[in-house]
Amino acid sequence: MLAEIITIGDEILIGQIVDTNSAWMAKQLNLIGVSVKQITSVSDDEQHILEALRLAETRADLILITGGLGPTKDDITKKTLAKYFNMGFRNDAAALEMVRQIFEKYKRPLLDINIQQADVPDGCEVIVNKNGTAPCMWFEQNNTIFISMPGVPYEMMYLMDDEILPRITSSFKLPFIVHKTILTANIGESFLAKEIEEIEDSLPAHIKLAYLPKLGQVRLRLSAKGDNEAELHQEVEVYAKQIISKVNKFVVTDEDIPLEKAILDLMKSKGLTLSTAESCTGGYIAHLITQHPGSSAVYWGGAVAYAYELKESILGVKESTLNTFGAVSEQTVTEMAEGAIEHFKTDYAIAVSGIAGPDGGTEEKPVGTVWIAISSKHKTVAKVFNFSNKRIQNIERSAASALAMLLNVLKETV
Repeated sequence: MLAEIITIGDEILIGQIVDTNSAWMAKQLNLIGVSVKQITSVSDDEQHILEALRLAETRADLILITGGLGPTKDDITKKTLAKYFNMGFRNDAAALEMVRQIFEKYKRPLLDINIQQADVPDGCEVIVNKNGTAPCMWFEQNNTIFISMPGVPYEMMYLMDDEILPRITSSFKLPFIVHKTILTANIGESFLAKEIEEIEDSLPAHIKLAYLPKLGQVRLRLSAKGDNEAELHQEVEVYAKQIISKVNKFVVTDEDIPLEKAILDLMKSKGLTLSTAESCTGGYIAHLITQHPGSSAVYWGGAVAYAYELKESILGVKESTLNTFGAVSEQTVTEMAEGAIEHFKTDYAIAVSGIAGPDGGTEEKPVGTVWIAISSKHKTVAKVFNFSNKRIQNIERSAASALAMLLNVLKETV
């Protein structure tokens, strides 16, 4: 079964909101064996929506639509769907009752505009939205299923989980889709491809290999599609082991998790603790680490120390070091890392100090100059990086590089 996702709303196209709905839906559909072949975003314009629906019907068996179902005049999805399917409107009793219950729950007056949300194209099947006032609508035409859902993420998610996905799995015989992800670090995408070229060329037609690069990391994803789930898992594991054996020194984990989570898991298994001392990254490394549940078992905390005074008072950096070498230097970042070990009492520490930009650089230390140090109770490793003049990119690259350095030190010492 092939699916297409259509998101409707000017707010997506002008960048006011990020379309997280499509990514979530695509993942859930993939888990049940439905392949998403296209994701389209269109404006709140009748002709644009009609054209998107017409094209989607020519190439997909299942079309999922989100957005444009609110009570205001700019939400035109429902009227446009009625026009596309040449339908009139009816007032759906179940949808209206849900609207009444929601307004009673919050003790708000029920306006005509809210009552009209229960008006639906008369040829659709209504799936009651238990978490909002806009009903979900199911249409079928020319062996294609169209499902229109509200754009509010939690409303869409409940409808997908509780109603739509169960209906699809019970109504259609779907293939199994199996994935296996291998996370690598410290090797470029092209070099990695060269290393595993023979393995990739030997893959059967129903198993594909994808390269997913990200700032010093490359995820390799093996995907297999077929009717026997157990056999697919076995096949994928065989090829995954071949890849891991070939590029073992670059492999971080064979789980589909980010680099910082792999590091947390490794350190937790060894009973090790971590702290951070950040300047130019402004706590971004701490954010990456603490977004994962259970991170407190490893990560004890850290300091965001921009000012010289804080580097001295919190991390123990010597005033003479700062005055002689400056904040962005091997000497300072080394003392920051070692100070974090001493003051925060952890086994390992990450320290970062640099010039993120867009200003603040000098001829000797241009924007993008970043020093990173990794310290343990036994040794400290420091390295300078020269990134770009883009602030956000420099922060992200600094964090990725720091984590990769920490991983290398851990591999040598644990």
